[in-house]
Amino acid sequence: MYGSLDVRKFLWQQEDGQSRQQSAVPGQRVGEPSRISDEQVHRARIAVARSAESAEDCRLLLDMLGLVPDEDGQPPVAR
Repeated sequence: MYGSLDVRKFLWQQEDGQSRQQSAVPGQRVGEPSRISDEQVHRARIAVARSAESAEDCRLLLDMLGLVPDEDGQPPVAR
């Protein structure tokens, strides 16, 4: 299906841990035009996890793309 059991568990935790509103049409952006929203970060993480071959591969890809939170809890891509 989506690779290893660890990757599927990660996907399940991401979907279960955060209730997200699904909308057919994206809303207008507010604030800085170049700012990446929490929803975009979430969707990017899910896309990476679905494509990863293993949990380690997933961690490596997320880190390379700046999607892993730092000490302050914010991923570098969202700054």
